[in-house]
Amino acid sequence: DFSFSDPSLNSFTNIIGELSVITGSIFQHNQIIPKYDINSITTLELFFNNNIHKPVDYYSIPNLPKVDGAFSIIGDSMFPILKSGDIIFYSQINDFKDNLCWGGMYLLDLNTDDGEYMTVHYIHSSDKGEDWIKLVSSNTHYSPQEIHVSTVRSAAFIKGFLQICNPVI
Repeated sequence: DFSFSDPSLNSFTNIIGELSVITGSIFQHNQIIPKYDINSITTLELFFNNNIHKPVDYYSIPNLPKVDGAFSIIGDSMFPILKSGDIIFYSQINDFKDNLCWGGMYLLDLNTDDGEYMTVHYIHSSDKGEDWIKLVSSNTHYSPQEIHVSTVRSAAFIKGFLQICNPVI
């Protein structure tokens, strides 16, 4: 347990801790979040089904909803919101189609006609029908892409992110 040097602050943190237990808060005040190397993962599907990957780092973010882990992202599909090197905090989704949150940001493992790849996008509903989704980027250089839900091998809901600032020196 953590304690402050000022005893009056300790009682405050005890009250906050008790309130989160009483209210059934979804926030995990003391969770330790493992960060994995996304470059060492061939597919999210294999990563989620095999528990052989070792974390490369750990984070503790106050008031972050419960998450399963973290990755540093690669690419610019979500620029300017996310850029290469930023860290995403995710929760694995077991039944993607039935647990979809429209408009949410997802890490997706896809197997499409264009190949197999992982990507981060917003997911919107598609005009093609209920078995289709629209992948929307925040980067205006990328057009929305409609894909069949069967191409999603595995998915994780992005619950938070940490931006890494790289100042130019």
